[in-house]
Amino acid sequence: MPTRSSPDLIVVGAGVVGAACAYYAARSGLSVTVLDRGPVAGGTTGAGEGNLLVSDKEPGPELDLALLSTRLWQALSGALSPRIEYETKGGLVVASDETGMAALRDFADRQERAGVTTEEVTGDRLRDLEPHLAPDLAGGFHYPQDAQVQPALAAAHLLRAADEQGSGRVRLRLGEEVTGVLTGAHGEVRGVRTVGGELHAPYVVNAAGVWGGEVARLAGVDLPVLPRRGFVLVTEPLPRVVRRKVYAADYVADVASGSAALQTSAVVEGTPAGPVLIGASRERVGFDRTLSVEVLRRLAAQATRLFPVLARIRAMRTYAGFRPYLPDHLPAIGLDPRVPGLLHACGHEGAGIGLAPGTGLIVARILSGEELPLDIEPFRPERFDGV
Repeated sequence: MPTRSSPDLIVVGAGVVGAACAYYAARSGLSVTVLDRGPVAGGTTGAGEGNLLVSDKEPGPELDLALLSTRLWQALSGALSPRIEYETKGGLVVASDETGMAALRDFADRQERAGVTTEEVTGDRLRDLEPHLAPDLAGGFHYPQDAQVQPALAAAHLLRAADEQGSGRVRLRLGEEVTGVLTGAHGEVRGVRTVGGELHAPYVVNAAGVWGGEVARLAGVDLPVLPRRGFVLVTEPLPRVVRRKVYAADYVADVASGSAALQTSAVVEGTPAGPVLIGASRERVGFDRTLSVEVLRRLAAQATRLFPVLARIRAMRTYAGFRPYLPDHLPAIGLDPRVPGLLHACGHEGAGIGLAPGTGLIVARILSGEELPLDIEPFRPERFDGV
């Protein structure tokens, strides 16, 4: 049963989304315990590139959440930067021909009406922004609101800041797997059971990323989160060969696709530390981490078509991660009416780092009874019932 030392809230997951939930909850005056069966940022967050993007999102609820989170990351950067390597470097989406440019122009026009800042760049001006781009591209669009953080550092410093502003009311328990969700006589949340024993609280937030479906099942509900594997190539450290996040127009279609098959589309970006990161691939193969030479070959070929200079650069390593995929490409955020006291904050797929602050703020506002920053109806956790 709850005691005077019991937290107000348990967050399951110490990735960047769980860290943001803890941060904003602590700022609302709540005491929080964050649990994770591994280390901080040990799952999807640690395998991410740190993208904070609006450029790849169709107008709609995810873009609304991204725009909110963009403003919140800007505010957070003042408190956490430079420790999190926050960069407002912008994004550049390019097209190889006029057909692609027409599609980008239509997409950008719809985004602008939703609040995104876009700037069309003709083919002869592309290399003013990125001097090493291939010379034969038709043009592109610059998105100055796109930014980047170092994701593991962002999660760690959000948790540290949460503890500091909560005056020690945030506890972090790592290496402690949740094995059950405790419920009362009327099905309401009473806490969780872990390998170390029971922990009581009236609210539990499922921020378990690709394991969000597993945590939901522990509470007796269904949330169809699936892992979607992706690889990233990392080059040797370089001078700033790539100034922004640069990707080809077909990346947007791949993000929106629900296909389980392998998809690759060039995404190239430099980092403050020097290495260039090259993605992105998507495929649903469960939790299989087997290295795919075919994926790496495709990524390298697509990246060098965009930036021919990379053909002479060594790839030093590669790593794989799993995006928490939900069938409609929207995260599950908010109270679960099927289990009173259970909240979800998972299923962000590849956008979790960018969407984390908005998600955390929504969770905190729900718990404090404050006005929500946007309409969360599209993110209802129970929307998949019967599907």
